[in-house]
Amino acid sequence: MKQLQSEYQCAINLVVDVIGGKWKVFIMWNLNEGNKRFKELERSIPGITKKMLTQQLRELEHHGLVQRTVFEELPPRVEYETTELGKKLQPVLFEMCKWGDEYTEANKISMNQCWTQQDFMNSSP
Repeated sequence: MKQLQSEYQCAINLVVDVIGGKWKVFIMWNLNEGNKRFKELERSIPGITKKMLTQQLRELEHHGLVQRTVFEELPPRVEYETTELGKKLQPVLFEMCKWGDEYTEANKISMNQCWTQQDFMNSSP
């Protein structure tokens, strides 16, 4: 698990260490819709492996952005949800999506599959 440094030059370096990488933003985006089980997350993020999803969820949990809840029932059920700290990323993710939409338009880039701003607005609490 990636450990944070004890000191950073600026906040953006810390942010990149906490939510950087290929998958964490997609996980956080999906959890914006509400609690999800592992398989739901796996299905909603094309290309992610079970191993990578497990690792990324553990790191997000370790950094206080995601909470894992194990339900005492048979068969066992585990759900993931964003914490209050994780929910503070929602406006940042929305702005990233908005910027991406503007960038693709300005540069005439086609988008095959993407979450739109409308998807985000519909899923926001």
